[in-house]
Amino acid sequence: MAPLSTPVLSHRVLKALLGAWALAACSAEETAAVEEHLTECAPCADEALRLRDAVGLLHTDRSLDLDPLLRSRVIEGCLSRRPARIPIPAWAAPYDAETARLDALLGDIGASEWHAPVRLRWFDGEQAVNRRTTVAGVIGHLMTVDGLVSTALGLDDPLGPGQRLHSPLERTETYWAAAYRPLTRTVREPWREQSHTLIRTVSFAGRGVAELSVPYGDFALPLQDSLLDRAFECWVHGGDIAAAVDYPYEAPSPSHLHRMIDLAVRMLPAALAERRRAGLAGPARHLVTAGSPGRSLHLEVEGLGGGDWYIALDSPAAVGSPGHTVAQVALDGVEFCRLVAGHTSPVEAAAGQEGDREAIRDVLFAAAALSRL
Repeated sequence: MAPLSTPVLSHRVLKALLGAWALAACSAEETAAVEEHLTECAPCADEALRLRDAVGLLHTDRSLDLDPLLRSRVIEGCLSRRPARIPIPAWAAPYDAETARLDALLGDIGASEWHAPVRLRWFDGEQAVNRRTTVAGVIGHLMTVDGLVSTALGLDDPLGPGQRLHSPLERTETYWAAAYRPLTRTVREPWREQSHTLIRTVSFAGRGVAELSVPYGDFALPLQDSLLDRAFECWVHGGDIAAAVDYPYEAPSPSHLHRMIDLAVRMLPAALAERRRAGLAGPARHLVTAGSPGRSLHLEVEGLGGGDWYIALDSPAAVGSPGHTVAQVALDGVEFCRLVAGHTSPVEAAAGQEGDREAIRDVLFAAAALSRL
């Protein structure tokens, strides 16, 4: 076979062929001419490399979904070059990350999917309960409960001025009832603007605002814990929405997940005491003075966000202690969060259990009792 002759083409023509060459769409003669030219022309060689890299991004043999940590890595990289004049407080970072992830999901769904049915689940007393709504209804719910943080900071309440409702359930039902027609995708913009306003406000407010009290009806949280709680709810309900529209949705970053787990664990002794007062948990066995170590359950969380926690069993004022451990429960980090969200039954949650059976049952049910609409 005769050797392939290389046509003589001008620089301008060869440069115009680079895109087709990168896509392997040139004829054999054109390919030979382009590749010979690339050995002689450095600018065209650089452009050819960039085009080949771009073509690689078009391959569909890997997931096209963005890495959920991409946003935080980009921000971290930017700040390492030029620190922000008013940086986001570290305790507000999980809320910032989870609202951004959910907003990215919402930006990808179609108009009709905003009406897709979503079943919100939580745990009440001894049984699982649920409430049916739509994707738009979930965003309205998140916006309304985030309004508790807004009003604590002196910002507008999405329910309007003069509202005194602090219970997330009452606030949500009031908001849904006030909508004369089904909520639509138009709820996305006020929810997003509210979340951005919250982040801006706490960033400018300084350190003292972290301990500001945010009421939740029958209990209150410091602002830094409240925003962590809101980040947790945003992730959980983002997962509810993703399941409804068949969209991939990952867990938070391990560091953020660890902080969410830690918040739930810190709330468990009070939740356990509340269930005991309601007759839903066994009696206290050994009361101690406030701040002293008492009977404890060792919670071993494995996987993402993992760690070891010791939960005081008999009084919220006692201190969990390894030396006073009477039971141990081992759980995966995401599975523990699903239990706290009321998405997993307490009787099915623990992968490993050892020790006092009543203590184990009481703690698992108290964890599920932390869930709410």
